[in-house]
Amino acid sequence: MNAPERTAAFTLDEDNDERKITYAPSPQIPNAGTFTFNKEDHTMGNLIRHQLLRNPNVHFCGYMHPHPLIHRIDMKIQTRDGTTNPGDVLLEAIDDLTTECGKLQENFDGALELFQEEQDKGRNM
Repeated sequence: MNAPERTAAFTLDEDNDERKITYAPSPQIPNAGTFTFNKEDHTMGNLIRHQLLRNPNVHFCGYMHPHPLIHRIDMKIQTRDGTTNPGDVLLEAIDDLTTECGKLQENFDGALELFQEEQDKGRNM
């Protein structure tokens, strides 16, 4: 068939040395650059963009998903001053998202445990 392999949407091509993330600094704009996230889509792009825009050191952040069949996100990040670079704010945003996801998991597990206890109490009556 003419369809791409299903795993091509999320598996890196190690034979061609495909990397998950690459960075290219902007030659025209200071403190700016483009990160390319291979095998990602709007789910990851919007999460990271939103978290980056919460950071007061970020002047601009936007991303582009070039085509639905191309599994890549190009994200441009510009920081406000020369003290922070785009790589540092990206790592900080990813750390913050990891922390938020952990808290969300803890809250969900606690609520699920309470729900199951209430269900067990209802059955024992």
